[in-house]
Amino acid sequence: MPSDQRIKLAPLGFFTAALTLFIIHLCWLIASSQGFIDWCNPYWADCVSISKTGRNGIAYFFFKGGIISACVLQGMIWQLCRYWLLSLGTKKGGALPYLGWAAAVALIIYTLSLGHSGDTFRLLRRFGVILYIGLSYICFISVESGLLQSHLKSAGKAMLIYSKGLLAVALFSLVLDAAMGDEYDRIENAFEWWLLGLLNLQLFWLAALWRYNGAHITVASRN
Repeated sequence: MPSDQRIKLAPLGFFTAALTLFIIHLCWLIASSQGFIDWCNPYWADCVSISKTGRNGIAYFFFKGGIISACVLQGMIWQLCRYWLLSLGTKKGGALPYLGWAAAVALIIYTLSLGHSGDTFRLLRRFGVILYIGLSYICFISVESGLLQSHLKSAGKAMLIYSKGLLAVALFSLVLDAAMGDEYDRIENAFEWWLLGLLNLQLFWLAALWRYNGAHITVASRN
């Protein structure tokens, strides 16, 4: 007889969102306690970049292992989002699996280039993080566009407003960069921390929506 097993998607979403934030803050704590970086508030001026927390000591291994694991999980999230949208009756988000895995690969490139000096690795880090944030943002927009065509339309509208706010923060940072010149270096890292935090907050939101909607996958077997 056939046997079906339902696996809820919400726990995967919550774990994935929490993992990235946990790892970067853990590495900040370890690197600070081991003296590789100065004690400071990463969400304020004159502190360190996210990448610097994982360049030395034990934090180096936690950062690489944790972030690469999060990359794989995020790729799975976007793959599952495609099927979830289909189950909601919308054909939006057809490119989600490709964009999602491309974002994951970009972040892996960024992570693997940490701890290495030289212009090439610096370029890889910059390319990786910009591509990751950009593609992840497009993935969220794709999901939200799909939700607008489903019975979860109100949630899609709210998430879309949030995404626009996130874009406004990113554009504001560029305006400050142009206006402040070298002084912007004092707050550049803080914007990086805030943007990544806000991006992951949206992933928590997606997981909460999965829980509300009862999103799941079914594993079936025939005895």
